[in-house]
Amino acid sequence: MEGRRKEEITVSAKTLDDAITEALVQLGVTSDRLEYDVIEKGTPGFLGFGMKQAVIRAWRKEEPEEETVDEIAEELVKEAVPQDITLEVKEEHKETKRPEKKKQPKKEIKHESRKEAVQEEKKEPRRETELAKVEEATVRECETFLHNVLTAMHMEVELHSEIDEEGALSINMSGDDMGILIGKRGQTLDSLQYLTNRVANKMQSGYVRVKLDTEDYRKRRQETLENLARNIAHKVKRTRRPVTLEPMNPYERRIIHSALQGDRSVTTHSEGEEPYRRVVVTLVRR
Repeated sequence: MEGRRKEEITVSAKTLDDAITEALVQLGVTSDRLEYDVIEKGTPGFLGFGMKQAVIRAWRKEEPEEETVDEIAEELVKEAVPQDITLEVKEEHKETKRPEKKKQPKKEIKHESRKEAVQEEKKEPRRETELAKVEEATVRECETFLHNVLTAMHMEVELHSEIDEEGALSINMSGDDMGILIGKRGQTLDSLQYLTNRVANKMQSGYVRVKLDTEDYRKRRQETLENLARNIAHKVKRTRRPVTLEPMNPYERRIIHSALQGDRSVTTHSEGEEPYRRVVVTLVRR
């Protein structure tokens, strides 16, 4: 190994799985952002004798410098987007700036931080609860848009559209190499979903919401984040120190907040500016 990586840690635990989980907690990352070397696999021993703990050396995956997801998305869809659709993907980040904190007694801030954080992450318009009925022409236009974009990406993808229980247009995509479409932590999928929503809401009056998914990514990512949230909360209660997670988008931060909403021992809030905004998990002082 060439030198020591930034934020490299050595972790030991009873089993290899336990060591990996502890590394995720200490580094504050999800499993797709962790790399590690196994130093010792560990052995259970017999009746407690001869037991050896598992030991790993772990670190965050490095992210190579590259074009932003928004720039990539705009380049890919440049020819596929109808003439009257304006691509302003970055505008969404500008609209979700963190409001200035009001000076309040420390205890009050901690007590309300989780409620404020959950509300803040729900930055999508409140009108989404009053969705307009999705017209057939809107469905066809969204499918045509996606087909053109995916063709430009040289991908053969099958689309399955339906109106879900919330009244939103849910489009599932299936095909080969769908990992390319998901992108780093789902950012490419999120950008494509945002653009498809722009197309849908140019087609009819009222508010239409479009959800894109592939290979059950949304559900799998949610489960990963919920597990991380519980592990982080356990560490905070054990060490009595706050933990700051890696930067996440509003949707993923909302999952963390919601997962810990019922835990009375910890509170959560977000810090920083987009796209580097992070969730902080803090012990509730009694």
